[in-house]
Amino acid sequence: MRMRTEQQMLDLIVGFAKERDDVRAVVMNGSRVDPDAPRDTFQDYDIVYFVDQVAAYVDNRAWIKTFGEIMIMQTPDVMEGGQWPSLDHKFTFLLQFADGNRIDLTFYAAHRTDGLRHGSLSVVLLDKAGLLPELPPPNGSDYATAPPGAEQFAGCCNEFWWVSAYVAKGLWRRELSYAKYMTDHPVREALMRMLEWHIGVRSGFTASPGKLGKYFERRLEPRLWQTFVLTYADADYERMWDALFAMCGLFRETAAEVAAYFGFEYPFEDDRRVTAHLQHVRGLPRDAERMYE
Repeated sequence: MRMRTEQQMLDLIVGFAKERDDVRAVVMNGSRVDPDAPRDTFQDYDIVYFVDQVAAYVDNRAWIKTFGEIMIMQTPDVMEGGQWPSLDHKFTFLLQFADGNRIDLTFYAAHRTDGLRHGSLSVVLLDKAGLLPELPPPNGSDYATAPPGAEQFAGCCNEFWWVSAYVAKGLWRRELSYAKYMTDHPVREALMRMLEWHIGVRSGFTASPGKLGKYFERRLEPRLWQTFVLTYADADYERMWDALFAMCGLFRETAAEVAAYFGFEYPFEDDRRVTAHLQHVRGLPRDAERMYE
């Protein structure tokens, strides 16, 4: 099955709206309108249709076949306990097609003015009813990292060093899933937040790190990027220890820089004490009955 082109998809998206009187306007959001986003075949189409009755598209889904053969579909508004029709002002269909294209399609009630507020990455494709205000040229300003406050910075540092001790405990016990979770969730999330602030400091808080740090390779200095790569380990315990210490060094360097830039206090004593503890636990014999003698 040949993948449809961007122009074919846009013609289909706009054509669908033109053929239906109840569709009042169409907006496209996201990476396809971001002038700074890399272009590739996996980019989806983030589309909002402003319609008279959202329920008409939720209750009768025959319209879906208009867009092509579905590989798989998801309706996040009614997952995890969501209810319909209590969400009658909006409903989202995530549509993955068999040809590789994907549309994240939201139907929004045209009478709800709150739906007319758009982020900086929005383009009006069609406005039959004059609903939408004139939008500025799309830009990534809404997605640039915001500068941290002193308490936010301190909390990030505390979380990183506090949970690092959990990782050490899991590695010493050889509790693989526990150690992996603590590494790749709370510890990594704190590290990534600090890296986002580092990128913000270096760019004047104008550059976006991308969702989940997907632009880190573009935004970080090559040396820091290479260190970040080393923070990902397989299931070998020694390599997981190496990755943890790589995270510590990267966090320390970037956090100290962010602290200096804003005039915050970096918790050097917490860093020193926890790092010494991590080193101690790494060398602790497997049959040790006490952590410290």
